Amino acid sequence: MGIRGATGLFGRRNVLRSVAAVVVTAAALAVGGGVGGAQEPAPASPVAPAAPAPVTGPMLFTLTSIPNGWLIGRTDLRPLLEVQADGRAIRRPDAADPDRSANTPPQEITGTIPQEVVTAAITETRALTTLDMGNAGVSNQSSMILDYTPQQPDQDAHVIVYDPETTDGLTEEQRANRTRFATLSEKLLDAFVADR
Repeated sequence: MGIRGATGLFGRRNVLRSVAAVVVTAAALAVGGGVGGAQEPAPASPVAPAAPAPVTGPMLFTLTSIPNGWLIGRTDLRPLLEVQADGRAIRRPDAADPDRSANTPPQEITGTIPQEVVTAAITETRALTTLDMGNAGVSNQSSMILDYTPQQPDQDAHVIVYDPETTDGLTEEQRANRTRFATLSEKLLDAFVADR
């Protein structure tokens, strides 16, 4: 005896309604996971923070220090800081450390420099190229080099300060220019924020 003949206590129509309600409820449970349609969202799974972008591609700034005496016998010179246009950077804190063995590569730390610092450094580097930094006239002394190399090669700017520690024989203007250069170099290095 199927549904047609079932009348029982509730009558034929009530049995059909009950069967329909069971089918609808079963479908709702199978599709939606419950009755009523609204569900609590699943708890978010812990996601590790995205890895920082690698520092690859052309560099916009390169800051290099050549320590006293490194021009003879050392071929392992690396920049202290390299900065891309987007602010991604590599810092090598021991690149110019005379105690680092020539056979040991310098430590590399990746990070970023804020865009406003990069933009200000472009303007200041261009201004520094027009200034007289003076020359101590002593060979094989230390030097600091700041290279600005944008995509357009005709916009390149290079600033070199020979023997930055020396002030003997320099004019007040040359000393002031060297101070500006040192300030810019320090701003770039100090603005560096290492990746975590």
